Amino acid sequence: MADIKALIITVVTPLVQYPDDIQVNFKETTRYLEYNLTVNAEDIGRVIGRQGRVASAIRTIVYSVRVSGPKRVRLTIEDGQQKNS
Repeated sequence: MADIKALIITVVTPLVQYPDDIQVNFKETTRYLEYNLTVNAEDIGRVIGRQGRVASAIRTIVYSVRVSGPKRVRLTIEDGQQKNS
C-alpha cells in the first residue's frame, strides 16, 4: 500500500511557514482510511486556500492513490488549536 501519510506531508510542507507543526494522524474505520491533517493555526489559510481550492487539490491528489480493498481514503484538515469539549 502506498504511504499516503508521506504523500500528504510532501504536498503540504512547501505551503506552510511552520513545517515542524505538521501532524498527520491515521485512523481506520469500517468504511474509511481516515487521515487527519493538523497544521499551525497561522498556516490554515494557506492549506485551505481561497474558496477551498488548495484543500480540494490536496484531496484530489490523496484520493487518487489506489488502496487495496473496499475502503476509501478520507482527509480532514484542522488547525492546531485545541477544541473545547
